[in-house]
Formats: sequence, C-alpha cells, structure tokens
Amino acid sequence: MKTSSSTRHRLFIWGMALLALLSPAAATGSDRVSAETDSALFWSISRNGKPAGYLLGTIHSEDPRVLDFSTALVEVMTTNQVFAMEMVPDLPTLQRLTEYMQYQDGTGLESRIGAERFSRLQVALTPYRVPSDWIARMKVWAAMMTLSIPPPESGFFMDFSLSLRAAGAGLRVTGLETLEQQLAFLEDMPMQQQLALLDQALAEYHRVDEVHKQMVTSYLQGDVRELKFQAEEQMAQLDPDTRQYFMREGIDRRNQRMMQSLLPLLAKEQVFTAVGALHLPGEFGLIRLLRAQGYDLSPLPLPLNAAAQASSQEPAQAQNR
Repeated sequence: MKTSSSTRHRLFIWGMALLALLSPAAATGSDRVSAETDSALFWSISRNGKPAGYLLGTIHSEDPRVLDFSTALVEVMTTNQVFAMEMVPDLPTLQRLTEYMQYQDGTGLESRIGAERFSRLQVALTPYRVPSDWIARMKVWAAMMTLSIPPPESGFFMDFSLSLRAAGAGLRVTGLETLEQQLAFLEDMPMQQQLALLDQALAEYHRVDEVHKQMVTSYLQGDVRELKFQAEEQMAQLDPDTRQYFMREGIDRRNQRMMQSLLPLLAKEQVFTAVGALHLPGEFGLIRLLRAQGYDLSPLPLPLNAAAQASSQEPAQAQNR
C-alpha cells in the first residue's frame, strides 16, 4: 500500500517524537543532587587545565522557548570539532524505528491490551493523526510513549535542532547510542509494566500539554533538581518495580553506555555533548561519571535567550514578594 506524502510527513514527526522520548523524562531515582552547583544544566569540560568540550542537558521539546538559542551558544559550539547526542535521528534510523514500534508477526495491539483499552487509546491518539492501521499494529510501549508528549507539530525538537546547527557549523555529528541500544529497555520491559504505564498515560493524556509546559518552564530556570522533583511526581503513582526498572535500564545503564562512547571522543577532540537533562545528575549521572574519569566540570548559564530573560526578571520578582 502506498503512503501519501502528508502521511509520510506525519510519520516522520511521529518518529521524531518517539526518538525524543527514548530518554524518558519520567524516569528518576532517589539519589539527590549533592551540591547546589551540580544542579546546573550547562557545563564546560576540561582536563589538566585544557578545554575538552561542553555538556548540555536538554529537554526533549519543540517549544519555541527552548529553540531560541543564544548567540553565545552558537559561538561556543563552533569551538568544538564533534557534536555528540544520544542518537542521530537520520532517515534510516527513523525508518527502522517505525518497524520496531509495530508488531511484525501479525499480532494486533487490541489483542494485547483488550478491547476497552484499545477503544480509549484510539480516542486519545486522535490529535496525533496516527493512521488507524498503524495504531492496530503498534506495540504497547510505543502507544504509551506516544501519549507521553503533546502531539508534535514540526519535529524540530531541541536536540534535533541543535544537531542541525552543529552540522551547519562544520561539527561532526555522532550518536552515543544505537537505536537498538536505546530501544532495548522498552523492548525488554515486562508486559505488566508496559500495561501499567499505558494505563497511566491513558488516565493523564488530557494533561500532557499542561505538564509539558511546566517542565519547560522549570527547565528554563536552569535547575535540574526541579525537573527531578516533577519527574518524581509523575512516577509516584507507579509501583516500585516499574520505577526501579526505568531508573536502572532507562537511565543508569544508558549513562554507562553513553560514557563508554563519549570517552574515546573526548580523548581525541573537543566535544559538545547534548543529552537529556536527567542523564546529568545522580550517583550514576554523567556529571559524576566524567569527574570520576579525571575531567573537571564548571557550571555555566543556560545558553537560551528565554532562560536569560527569566534570570533577569528574578530579582524584580523577589522584591515584589
């Protein structure tokens, strides 16, 4: 069956949204940020007094406020040779993603989740403009992840937009993980946990815009601790086993894997690294992992115009309280 150009465009945006969510914003752990300075989202990296690159915690959003990059960010980016992100969202990757997101053995989603859930899911997915035949073949985790962000419009999420800027500035863009590595924790998740997450997504999908805007506002404040707090609230309704699985497989093990890919790059060239913000803090976060390897990290202001504007307004707001 041929796919129209408009449908292909929707599927591209849909794929971009799913790629953005593969660093789950709802995954968190009990570890607290040990020092106030470790709550920063942007860091310079050096070793033995020599520049090694930068580390930026991103938010997987296409909100215009996080796409308004400062001139300073573009200038800083061009001092590096490599732009490293979680995974490069090129067309072959997106094509493989759409295959992974669907059962390939003839299994139907309704048979996995039941008629009542399936009917609710069809209603919930209406704003996403996902073709009905695709919904019928979606995997449970793919349905859950799709409902976890607002319906995407452009597909130009922060990470993707940064990679385009980097490529335009002459940096080599590389991924720290493969698609298969990123998908492993979702593919291997016990079905009972997938269903629990889908039930939560179905119960809260009408609030997804509100929650997302709150996350972006917290992100622009430049404090990863507030993002962790909001993530903990989102996960509080889930059973401990599901929360622990997300933290262990979706964050900690992925952090270790990304470090294994990042260290050889840092040893040779200056690297601008941009990954989801919740990969930075914690005992197994990239900040501590880099320090354990002998790198020095220094916090920097979040290089977004909206963040700078919010920061300049804080003193006046404090006086009015």
